[in-house]
Amino acid sequence: MKLSERIKPISYLKAHAAEIIRTMADEHDPLVITQNGEAKVVIQDIKSFEQTQQTLALLKILALGNQQIDHGEILPAADVFKTLRTKSGV
Repeated sequence: MKLSERIKPISYLKAHAAEIIRTMADEHDPLVITQNGEAKVVIQDIKSFEQTQQTLALLKILALGNQQIDHGEILPAADVFKTLRTKSGV
């Protein structure tokens, strides 16, 4: 479903909270809540929220890795494995 079809005023949220929660649990589509005609918040089910947070965490790790590459903060894989073996006593 398009996000533009999932926009509701805050009065709708107040009057239909239980129904909205049931629907979101089944459909996993976010809902945009407006106040005075302006988008104010986005509501989503907990599973979708957790998935979004995990995705953001992975993207942050990738961005940090790219920054390290850009700054030349890299080591050959063989050196890294050698250091790990030495530290673990293998």
